[in-house]
Amino acid sequence: MVDTDLAALYETETKALKQQVKRNINRFPEDFMFVLTKDEKEQLVTYCDRLMSLKHSNVNPMVFTEQGVAMLSSVLRSTRAISVNIEIMRAFARYRALLMENKDLKKKIMSLDDKINKVFKFLLDRIDALHQDNQESLKRKRIGYRSADIDEK
Repeated sequence: MVDTDLAALYETETKALKQQVKRNINRFPEDFMFVLTKDEKEQLVTYCDRLMSLKHSNVNPMVFTEQGVAMLSSVLRSTRAISVNIEIMRAFARYRALLMENKDLKKKIMSLDDKINKVFKFLLDRIDALHQDNQESLKRKRIGYRSADIDEK
């Protein structure tokens, strides 16, 4: 999550949130929080219209992972921060569950796809066999008069 979104959720200024993080920087390793580069910020603004306010900012935004958001509750001690953190953690849990559910669904679809491919292969093989049987039955002896010079060849 971007620092501006978290500040809005916690009903505080982005500057105040960043100050608290900087004062407690040892609680935020790179896998908890990182600062976007100028290019990353531009890409984020390009692809996410709601972050257009970052476009003209001279300061690159801080981005927090799930663990970083959880760590914010130890830095921001207001009642609002605690309740927001609880809801954010629940949202992350629902998101993870949704991803896992989709993995199971994907496995089931792949399994069905394999079964369908086997059935289609079987049907195509049977159709080919019937077609070959039909071609062989069409090869009949010619009926009629044969001249002597044709028989010799």
